[in-house]
Amino acid sequence: MEPRSAFRNNPPFGGSAEVAVPPYHQNPDPTGSLALSALLALLPLVTLLFLLGGLRWKAHWAGLATLGVALAVAVGGYGMPPLLALDAGLYGMAQSSLLILWLTFNAIWIYNLTVRSGHFAVLRRAFGTLGEDVRVQAVVIAFSFGALLEALAGGGGPVAICSVMLIALGVPPLKAAALALIADTAPVAFGGMGNPITVLGEVTGLPAAEFGAVAGRQVSVLALLIPFVLLFVADGRRGVRQAWPAALVGGLSFALAQFLTSNFLSYQLADIVAAIVSAGALLLLLRSWRPREPVTAARLDPEPGAAVRTEAPAAADSRGETLRAFAPYAIIVVIFALAQLEAVKAPLKAVTWSFDWPGLRVLSASGDPVDTGYEFAIGSATGTLLLFAGLLSLPFLRVRPVEAARVYGRTLRQFGWAIVAILAVFALSYVMNLSGQIGTLGVWLAGTGAFFAFLSPVVGWFGVTITGTDAGANALFGGLQSTAAGQIGADPVLLGAANSSGGVMAKMISPQNLAIGTAAVGLVGREGELFRRVFGWSLLLLLVMCVLVYLQSTPVLGWMLP
Repeated sequence: MEPRSAFRNNPPFGGSAEVAVPPYHQNPDPTGSLALSALLALLPLVTLLFLLGGLRWKAHWAGLATLGVALAVAVGGYGMPPLLALDAGLYGMAQSSLLILWLTFNAIWIYNLTVRSGHFAVLRRAFGTLGEDVRVQAVVIAFSFGALLEALAGGGGPVAICSVMLIALGVPPLKAAALALIADTAPVAFGGMGNPITVLGEVTGLPAAEFGAVAGRQVSVLALLIPFVLLFVADGRRGVRQAWPAALVGGLSFALAQFLTSNFLSYQLADIVAAIVSAGALLLLLRSWRPREPVTAARLDPEPGAAVRTEAPAAADSRGETLRAFAPYAIIVVIFALAQLEAVKAPLKAVTWSFDWPGLRVLSASGDPVDTGYEFAIGSATGTLLLFAGLLSLPFLRVRPVEAARVYGRTLRQFGWAIVAILAVFALSYVMNLSGQIGTLGVWLAGTGAFFAFLSPVVGWFGVTITGTDAGANALFGGLQSTAAGQIGADPVLLGAANSSGGVMAKMISPQNLAIGTAAVGLVGREGELFRRVFGWSLLLLLVMCVLVYLQSTPVLGWMLP
C-alpha cells in the first residue's frame, strides 16, 4: 500500500496532478447586492424545505429537484462553468459513499440479522425488564443509548439503530423514527469522539478544548429539554404528566455529566460519560419508581397503515439467548471504543486512498485554494467498523455466512430510492458550497452586527441542514463565525461553539437523516411526513439556542462562559 501522500501527486485516474483548466474563483456577491445574492443562495434551501414539508414530496424527488435548482443558481447566478458544477455534484456523491451509505447499509444489516435469527423478538422481550412503560423505555434507548452510539460512531448510526430498537418495543414505525431523530440532538456536538469540536479548532486556529468547554455550557441545556420532548412526542401531555421523573433524571444526569466532562476532563469523552451516567441513573430510578399508569405500545396512538404489535410476551427467554440478542450492540460499543486507541486507529487509517478530485479547482473569495481532496478511508470508516461488528456477531446470532450474505443483499434492496435521496442531497451540498452559495449566506448573516450573536446558531443550523453533519457545518462556517466575532467585538469561541450547538437541531431535518430514518423503519418515500413531524421541534429548540447564545454574549448570561 502506498502512503496517502503519494496519491496527491499521482492521481489514480491517470494524467498529471496539475490540471490545465483555470480555477473557478468564488464570488460571495455575484449580483452586486449582498441581500439579493443571499436570496439567490437561499433558493435551493427554500425549495428543499417547501418540497419536503409543504408538498410532501418523497425525499429522492425533492433532492433531485433541489439539486437542479442549485445547479441552475451555480451556473446562471454565480457563473460557475456547467461541467465544473456537475463535477462538484459528483464529488459530493462520492463523499456520501463512505460517510452515509456504507455506514447505513451495515447498521441496518446488523438489525436484519437479528430479525432473521429470531433474536429481535428476544431483544424486544428483554426491554420489558425496563418496565412496561414504553415512554420510559424510549428515553433510555433513544436518548441514553443513542447518545453512546453518537459518541462512538456518529453519522446516521444512532438514528438507524435506535429506530429499529424502538420498533422492537412495538412503537409505530414513523413515531420510532421521529423519536430517534429528535433524541439525536444533544450529543451531536461531541459526536464521533468530539470530531465537530476538533474541526472547529482546525478551521479557526483556536484551541479545540475552549470550544468544547463553551459548547458543553450550551448543549447541556438542550439535554435537560430533550427527554421531555420525547415523552410528549411519544404520548402527548399524558406522557409528560405521568413519566416526567424519568425525563428529569435522564436529562439532568446527562447534562451534568456532559458539562463536567467537556469542561474539566476531555470534550472527546463528553458523550460517552454522559450516556453511561444517564442510563445508570435511569436504571437506578426504575428500581424505586414506575409510572402509576404504565403505557404499553398498544396504548399509543396508532399510525394510519401501521401494524402495532399487541401480542403478549412469550415465556421468559434464557439468560444465554438474551445475551445473544444484545451481543451485536455490545460488540459495536467495544469495537468503536477500541478504534479510538492509537494502536488500533493507526493501522486502520493506513488503509486510505487520498487524491485531489479530478478537474475540480476552486479558489475561495480570498484567493486561497479550496480543499477538494478525496479520502477513501475505507479502513477507519464507521461503516467498516459496523461491518466488522456484524461479522463478529454471526456466531452469537447463529447465522451462517451464506445466509448473512443473502440478508445483506436484501438490505441493499430495502433502501431503494433512499440511496438516490442521499446521493442527491450530498451533491446539492457540495454544489452550493463550492459555487459560493454557502459563503454568501454566511457573509450576509455576519453583516447583522451585534444581533449576529442571536443568528449565529442559525448559521450552523443551515450548515447541518445541507451537509447532514455537525462537523461539516463547522468546516463550512467555523472560520466565518470567528471572523464575524472579530468584526462585531464578540467572543470568537462563543460564536464558534454556537455554530456547532445550533447545528445539532438540524440533524433531525437534514434529508440524509430523514432518508436513513425512513429506510431503517421500512417507510422509504414518507420522508416528507417525517419531516413535518420533527420540523417544528427543530425550530423551537433552535430558538432556545439562539436566545441562550445571545444572552451569553451579554452580561445577562455572560457568567455562564469560562
